[in-house]
Amino acid sequence: MQDAQNMKPSKENRNGEAGFSLVELLVTVSIMALLATAVVIAVVPVLGDSRVDKASADIAAMESALEQYNFDMFNYPSAEAGLAALKTAPSDAGNGQYRPGGYIKRLQRDPWGNDYRYVVPGTRSGGAYDLFSTGPDGEAGTPDDIGNWN
Repeated sequence: MQDAQNMKPSKENRNGEAGFSLVELLVTVSIMALLATAVVIAVVPVLGDSRVDKASADIAAMESALEQYNFDMFNYPSAEAGLAALKTAPSDAGNGQYRPGGYIKRLQRDPWGNDYRYVVPGTRSGGAYDLFSTGPDGEAGTPDDIGNWN
């Protein structure tokens, strides 16, 4: 009987027990939520900017490949051949000397998962061709297009 009484904490011990109150937990969770919100607000715009930068870099690389193609083949790929002509020789290759292995290792998709567009002759760039990504909305001709005219 004495052992059972010794196992119960005395009134003095119960008042001094360690633990967190509900208010302390709510304050901690609120602070964590505020910090998470601040991180999301800081990171999301950077993610969008990095996608635009990636698309611009891809376009620059394909422009370089198109210039090499033009140098070797004396013309840019036709609209029918498209960007695939940078990877494999088109049937209408003409008089030029197509480079073994092509001009690009693989055709990339833009950061939003869409194919890059190639239009001959160029209307928006003022050059021989337009090369662009349709941007986040996936529609050509909208202000968010990223191309060789930017």
